[in-house]
Amino acid sequence: MNINRRRFIKDLAVTTAATALFPKILSANFFSSSSRPNILLILNDDMGYSDLGCYGGEVQTPNLDSLAANGLRYTQFYNTARCCPSRASLLTGLYPQQADVGHMMDDDQIDGYRGNLSFNAVTIAEALKNGGYATYMTGKWHVARSVISNNYNWPNQRGFDDYYGIITGAANYFQPRTLTRNNEQFLPEGDDYYFTDAISDESVRQIREHAEKRSDQPFFQYIAYTAPHWPLHALPEDIALPNTRAVSMPVGINCAGNADNE
Repeated sequence: MNINRRRFIKDLAVTTAATALFPKILSANFFSSSSRPNILLILNDDMGYSDLGCYGGEVQTPNLDSLAANGLRYTQFYNTARCCPSRASLLTGLYPQQADVGHMMDDDQIDGYRGNLSFNAVTIAEALKNGGYATYMTGKWHVARSVISNNYNWPNQRGFDDYYGIITGAANYFQPRTLTRNNEQFLPEGDDYYFTDAISDESVRQIREHAEKRSDQPFFQYIAYTAPHWPLHALPEDIALPNTRAVSMPVGINCAGNADNE
């Protein structure tokens, strides 16, 4: 109990973006508005202020810098110190313990720490879908205990119309395990496959298909990159760039086992 109590105190910070979005989304005025906005939510994995060029980081991040230059930059932000609890809060607007992901994906046999996104929690996709939105997701899910075959708590079952990504946590960028399109898992093809690029390409596909087939609906898209979460697999041409600091890890790293919990 002492361990779980310490975890609760440690994790008692809700994701700022979720608390800002949910009250507005769940209001009657939001869904009755004749000009409901499209919503694009991008999450970078395990990234801190020091990783971004716009906050003085040494790594060049021009695309993120461009978003910052044309939007708002916050000077204070809270997460829950780890990947899956932060994701659970972001998806539901709740403290991670309320969403049953108080720590990682292990089942501690105590309420709040079951390691599986609670069905008593409404996801942002479920809320928006009920309000007439088309809902899309690409990237890392990592809030479900079952990552291989039992899909009862995967994105399609939690409000997303179309999904491409991985169900588990950390994964090899060139050969990601649990790669999934909707509810079907498969292995990547081709020697040039790179998960970060695939997430971007699939996100563009979803928006393009939405414009072609469902342009009368607003859309919500959640893009959850695994980068820069370890194993930090950069493309060879990026590593070769001048004035670039790269962290090298072996491409064949074993991403099984405990990697799911990172």
